[in-house]
Amino acid sequence: MDLTPVNLTEALASFGDVYSPRVVARMNDYDVRVAHVAGEHVWHVHEDTDEFFLVLDGRFDIAMRDADGAESTVGLRKGDVFVVPRGTEHKPSSPGGSILMFEPAGTKSTGDRHEGEIPAHVDSTTGHAL
Repeated sequence: MDLTPVNLTEALASFGDVYSPRVVARMNDYDVRVAHVAGEHVWHVHEDTDEFFLVLDGRFDIAMRDADGAESTVGLRKGDVFVVPRGTEHKPSSPGGSILMFEPAGTKSTGDRHEGEIPAHVDSTTGHAL
């Protein structure tokens, strides 16, 4: 177990890729990840886990689809927290910013399934080491 604190500002300054989360800590079976966000992600779903977001900087929008296909969007600002419930199709987007996420270790950033091609700026990963 690493007992060294992680400074999130320094962690985010250590990389520039968007939608390419870095694991900054592990707690029980969960990863704490940070990521830069800009542009659109991809429609995806995590069938068996909720997804926690904390906006560290900028703006972060999450479009969601219900079972009938109706879409709604939640707009988040710095300091806002939101949880996408398991099984909910969602598509993040942002004009620019950074986020912190809690997810079970091994959770793929593009979900258990996704819609369409993964854009070149989106990294389909279970998180990278810091």
